[in-house]
Amino acid sequence: MTDIALYVDPVCPFSWVTARWLQTSADARVTLRQMSLAVLNEGQDVDAGQRPMIERSRRLGRIFAAVTRRYGDDGFDRLYQEFGTVAHTRKEPITHETIAAMLTRLDLDPALAEAADDASLDESVAETHRASEQALGQPSGSPIAVVEGRGFSGPVLTKIPDPQQGKQLFEALVTLASTPAFAAVRSPYSGPPDTTEPATGT
Repeated sequence: MTDIALYVDPVCPFSWVTARWLQTSADARVTLRQMSLAVLNEGQDVDAGQRPMIERSRRLGRIFAAVTRRYGDDGFDRLYQEFGTVAHTRKEPITHETIAAMLTRLDLDPALAEAADDASLDESVAETHRASEQALGQPSGSPIAVVEGRGFSGPVLTKIPDPQQGKQLFEALVTLASTPAFAAVRSPYSGPPDTTEPATGT
C-alpha cells in the first residue's frame, strides 16, 4: 500500500478537495499534516482581498497546532474532517462557537478553541510548515503531497472526482512519483473549487 503525507492548511478549499479525493479513492495510507498559508506569506505584500484568508489561516492554524500537541496526528485528522465538512462542504460560517462545538462533538477539549488568540503557538505552526517545505524542497502553497517520499506541489483539483476517476488519477500520481525524470506539469485553474461530494451510486 502506498504511503502519502498530505500537508494542508485547513482554510484552503483546494486542499480539502485533494484530501477527499485521496481518502475516498486512493489505495493508500494517507497521513494529514499541517502547513500554513499565513507562514508562507509572511513578509509578502498580500493583496487586500487575500488578507482575511491569511488571518483565518493564522488563527485556525493555532487551534490545529494546539489540538495536534494534545492529541497527536489523529486529533489533527479528526478536526480537519469535521472542519472541512462544515466549512468547505456545507459552507457554514466559522466562529469561535462553531469551533468549540466541533471540538465537543469530537470529544476533544472545547477550551482549545481559545488557542486562536495564543501567539505562542505560532512557532509550532511554523515548524510544521517548514517540514512541508523541506519535504518538497521549496516553498509552495497548500496542499503538498509526499508520495513514497517524493514531494509534489498539489495535486490541485477543482472538483472531487468520482471513485472511478479518482482511482485512475491516483494511479497516475503513483506512476509520476515512481518516474525519477518527472519534474512538473501545470495548467491554469481558478477558484473556489466545487467541494460537492460525488455521487456514490447504488
